[in-house]
Amino acid sequence: MTGTILHVNISPGGIPKRAVQQAYLAPGGLEGDSWAHPSIHGGPLKAILLITSEGLEELRTMGFDVYPGALGENFTTEGLDRRQIRIGDQYRAGEATIEITKMRMPCETLDVYNSGGNRIQDAIFDAAVKSGDPSSPKWGLAGFYARVIRDGLVRSGSRISLLGAMA
Repeated sequence: MTGTILHVNISPGGIPKRAVQQAYLAPGGLEGDSWAHPSIHGGPLKAILLITSEGLEELRTMGFDVYPGALGENFTTEGLDRRQIRIGDQYRAGEATIEITKMRMPCETLDVYNSGGNRIQDAIFDAAVKSGDPSSPKWGLAGFYARVIRDGLVRSGSRISLLGAMA
């Protein structure tokens, strides 16, 4: 499975994250990126958050006004099938290597994207995803956290390719 990192996104903390041309990825995350709640986000097992642009498009068709970086992701990808991404998968991302570590559990911060009476949290996460069941139609819509196995520069337009699964 191969795709493209359309956007590398950072922020001084919170959402949305804004696109930059490139950033150095190290075990602590992307250079220039931070989190509003570092006790919840970030750290070595959640150094980055990856969301697919196709998933964002699905959410837009549901009426949610989301865009690259809106949900706090560091990598907005194109060409990866969110339904095929698994915990333990390793990817080459630009010059870096990452490993998917866990599903993102959405919090109330994302409520700014609620649409009408529809909660975005309900659209992107359910009990099946929480239990690790990839058959859920919501699998990956909230995003995937990853740890950094090998540091490196990541640019908008970089290739992201599945290297293998550890699990």
